[in-house]
Amino acid sequence: MPTAGLLGWTCRRTTGGTAAEAVGRLREATGQGPVLVGPVDVGLLLHQPWSSGTANGGDHWVAVLGVDDRTVLFHDPAGFPFATLPIDAFVAAWQEQLPDCAGPFIMRSGFRRNEQVDVTTALRRSLPAALGWLTGQGSGVGRPLKDGGAAAVERLADDVQAGLADRTLTHLTEFAVRVGTGRLADASLWLAEIGEIRASQVAERQARLLGSVQYGFVVGDTRSAASALRQLADGYDELGAALM
Repeated sequence: MPTAGLLGWTCRRTTGGTAAEAVGRLREATGQGPVLVGPVDVGLLLHQPWSSGTANGGDHWVAVLGVDDRTVLFHDPAGFPFATLPIDAFVAAWQEQLPDCAGPFIMRSGFRRNEQVDVTTALRRSLPAALGWLTGQGSGVGRPLKDGGAAAVERLADDVQAGLADRTLTHLTEFAVRVGTGRLADASLWLAEIGEIRASQVAERQARLLGSVQYGFVVGDTRSAASALRQLADGYDELGAALM
């Protein structure tokens, strides 16, 4: 079930077409309410001071509020409310073909609530999809994820020991580790809230392991970072078992 559906909402998803057609759809849709746009390539979001101005494959989503003759107005959850970009610059970030996307110019509009859903119910509804992403099978996953879950972390550990490219190391130290740790900590809290105590405990341990990697990355202690990552990989299989 799509995330909006878990929360009791429906929306219209559109994608593809030319840049002009996509901007036209976006302009029309924002006349009815905010539009969720993404993924957009975070490297091309030029309002962000750390943007490289070069596509880097980092996926991001924004809530577009309006489009006039020259400018797109949107809320960026990275910490930029009421941000603006020239239409051409926004389109450049929006049209990038990011991994596993059905096409460029994906947006969701016309949000309508069709069911009142409390938080715990929504969380329980999300568990089959979460398990699917952990195992590479089942609800929420359209194909086997050979490089997902534990396998991806094991491969990262190997890469850490072999030596990471500067770009990859920067992404990990400035974004991925802290965001991943925060998400695991949040998962632990909410799993406990819905009574999934074993899974909650595993998620908390995972958060502690991933959080410990940050120092090793920054000071160049690749041995300790790789060791923690291998323990992290084992934990994802345990988390999947706890959710089954």
